[in-house]
Amino acid sequence: MSRTPKPLPLSTTQARQIWLHAQRLTDRAPFGEGAEAVSAAVAHLGYVQIDTINVIERCHHHILFSRIPSYRRADLRHAQSVDKTVFEYWTHALSYVPANDFRFFLPAMREHRREGHKWFAAVKPADTRKVMRLLRGGPLTIRDIDDDVLVEKEHLWQSRKPSKRALQLAFYTGAVTISARQGMLKTYELTTRHFGWDRLPKPAPASEITAYLLDRALRSQGVVSLDSVCHLDAPSKKPVARLIASRVRRGELVPVAIEGAGKQEHWASPAALEPHEVSPDLVHILSPFDPLIIQRKRTNLIFGYNHLFEAYVPKAKRKLGYFALPVLVGDEIVAALDLKTDRQNKKLLMQKWTWVGQGRKTAGRKEMKRVIEEELDRFERFQLAE
Repeated sequence: MSRTPKPLPLSTTQARQIWLHAQRLTDRAPFGEGAEAVSAAVAHLGYVQIDTINVIERCHHHILFSRIPSYRRADLRHAQSVDKTVFEYWTHALSYVPANDFRFFLPAMREHRREGHKWFAAVKPADTRKVMRLLRGGPLTIRDIDDDVLVEKEHLWQSRKPSKRALQLAFYTGAVTISARQGMLKTYELTTRHFGWDRLPKPAPASEITAYLLDRALRSQGVVSLDSVCHLDAPSKKPVARLIASRVRRGELVPVAIEGAGKQEHWASPAALEPHEVSPDLVHILSPFDPLIIQRKRTNLIFGYNHLFEAYVPKAKRKLGYFALPVLVGDEIVAALDLKTDRQNKKLLMQKWTWVGQGRKTAGRKEMKRVIEEELDRFERFQLAE
């Protein structure tokens, strides 16, 4: 019987460099440009989160801009609506996902079809029949349906339109997809017609979905824990843990002990542990929903930075600001900038600048501030473009 190998020690600096390389934040233009770059970035990362807050540009555009310097919003529209290489669905949140991964989401879609969806339990069969009848005539937005009798909301973000609730339920069941998006206005379309399919693909079996979750995390995180693979997906932990143990026995994964992680176990492929240099002059102004930031405990462990998302915190109690953006210089998070885009006057407003981590040290801060301000100029141009 083979014994579990002793974990390899890994400093937080090494873990940072591995993770940054996996996130493709160590190169200036790792995916090229255009709609093809968007498709490649989403395929590599596994998903790009969508969010409604637009105090600066919404996070799906922001995340792509951080990895595609020449990124334009039209590139994402082209990938979604013309090339159809990405589609929207729920991961840990609503996200852009590679269209090639569609079959891994079909079991969840079928479950919603059988059992409904807890957020849309009040949807009536008549409302579903209505929107499906309208969709058979062609794509539509919720603005195209103006005969709804409005109902009360059950929670803050829910629509008062029964037709919109029915469309959203049909989206979760896989019958309908989002074929285009203008800001947050979605165009709904029959999934098979959008992709040109006679029928939906065959769903992936449970074993392949488990492997998909693990491989996606290994590709985009480099070093993984059970929590990082199964972020907000506790039911997947047991099968993923079994698969990790199997791959360790076969020598495909190596246990590692990250400095300061205590009893939390981590693993990596042997190839991921090769040294990865990070250019010290690379600067990224990151979204709080960026894959490098969204798992707060992991970011705190590896970067020593505990990001505070304070959009819903009373103003008097905020420390970093309403919508603070972490700033990555080289392989260190050194500042958090609370920014706001004044679209009317075409300006990017600096609400608050907070030095964190290595940025608190006065040595070298002048040069650090200079390179961050250079990136802020580029970031402002992106905010105000198109």
